[in-house]
Amino acid sequence: MADASAPVSIPLLATEEQLGQVTFNDDGLVPAIVQEEHTGRILMMAWMNDASLRETMATGRTWFWSRSRQEYWCKGETSGDRQYVREAYYDCDGDTLLFVVEQEGRGACHTGEYSCFFRAFGLDDG
Repeated sequence: MADASAPVSIPLLATEEQLGQVTFNDDGLVPAIVQEEHTGRILMMAWMNDASLRETMATGRTWFWSRSRQEYWCKGETSGDRQYVREAYYDCDGDTLLFVVEQEGRGACHTGEYSCFFRAFGLDDG
């Protein structure tokens, strides 16, 4: 029996005109910021190309392009720390994306921290 409290994937609607407003860099990538829906906390930044952006919109889950591995990856497929997109935005220049998500699991960072932004300038990291 499915867990009634488990998040649900909901595809997002985007027109071809809107998708065409996204400006990819010379490597065909655009930075994607991920923000938690309920807290407003910034969780991570990763890169998307056109295909991963379209897959994210179609599935309602975050898909990214790994520059180091040169492959697509869906956040949480191996860790269980899945992200379910609730809102998606592109900025005034079209060169940065923002995804508001429902975060499942232990968080977004591969280090085990909830957010990738856990180190602050001016504070002791230790």
